[in-house]
Amino acid sequence: MGRAEKVVLAYSGGVDTSVCIPYLKEEWGVKEVITLAADLGQGDELEPIKEKALTSGAAESLVADATERFVTDYAFPAIQANALYENRYPLSTALARPLIAKLLVEAAHKYGADAVAHGCTGKGNDQVRFDVSITALDPNLKVLAPAREWGLSREDTIAYGERFGIPSPVKKSSPYSIDRNLLGRSIEAGILEDPMAEPPEEIYLMTKAIADTPNDPEYVDIGFERGLPISLNGQALDPVALITQLNQVAGNHGVGRIDMIENRVVGIKSREIYEVPALLTLIHAHRDLESLTLTSDVSQYKRGIEDTYSQLIYQGLWYSPLKDALDAFIQQTQEQVSGSVRVKFFKGNATIVGRASSNSLYTPELATYTSEDQFDHKAAEGFIYIWGLPTRVWSAKTRG
Repeated sequence: MGRAEKVVLAYSGGVDTSVCIPYLKEEWGVKEVITLAADLGQGDELEPIKEKALTSGAAESLVADATERFVTDYAFPAIQANALYENRYPLSTALARPLIAKLLVEAAHKYGADAVAHGCTGKGNDQVRFDVSITALDPNLKVLAPAREWGLSREDTIAYGERFGIPSPVKKSSPYSIDRNLLGRSIEAGILEDPMAEPPEEIYLMTKAIADTPNDPEYVDIGFERGLPISLNGQALDPVALITQLNQVAGNHGVGRIDMIENRVVGIKSREIYEVPALLTLIHAHRDLESLTLTSDVSQYKRGIEDTYSQLIYQGLWYSPLKDALDAFIQQTQEQVSGSVRVKFFKGNATIVGRASSNSLYTPELATYTSEDQFDHKAAEGFIYIWGLPTRVWSAKTRG
């Protein structure tokens, strides 16, 4: 079944994406498969993954070091947007997909491929994110998804791979499906498919159990410039180092665990566990700094924008006209969002205990109840009369 001559395949080194290589060639008549593994700070050793792709039949095996790009171009804009899907999930996994799609398209252009491929199944969100993002970036590229069509069980997939020299997993496969990058981990499947089952401690890697966290609080001052995190405790850090250090601090205090039932793009509900210590902390700190530096009408209007923005990311619409338009609005709001937010980490909580900014709209002389008070109390009476006039007219007509 000839669908393409040359294909760039998103490659993780797992069973499914490894089997995709011979499957594309044998079943779909692809002449050449080039694999692309993206280093997004997941901590895996990618050299063995590169070798495995070649052993599995890839003509070329690429590794893209994209961690800094991931944080700067994808995570940071989401932080400026306070993007929390369903007001809880900071999109750590979803944010990686438009970047991987972009890397695939760039590789396809460089190597003259007429298609790209991924190993997603037909039930998840990632297939939507990859397919839509790739199409948005290059509508002429074919998008192949073998695992969505081959109808193979796990056992069948392993057996198929063994026919082409792909070794079966040596150890017993984990019952969990785990995705990791610098921003966090997502864990699903196994016992977690029962919404009433408490997640076992063994699934966590980035965050400590509350019982194992320090007995003393730790304070961190997070510096922001135009809505972007730039320092911890006064020390300027590059984006990757900042996320890395904050992951360690927050995770050490048990901060960043999320257990939620979320609504997938394909219409089903799924139980998801996330570990997102730094990302969650940064969004909460950033939102707090906005409360100090943005006017009330901008803050209130932006909340609706943030909800839409998070849905666009979750639904695979990073490269869309609406997302571009919202980016312009968000960037405009960030001009004054500079300053510092003090966070207290203690026993699973990241509590904001202070904030400061040279652009602060908080005016002590107006807010104070001391003798320094400069607010004109007499002006309130006239304001209330005008403000309440429509209500009084309505009341007179309906209750008089």
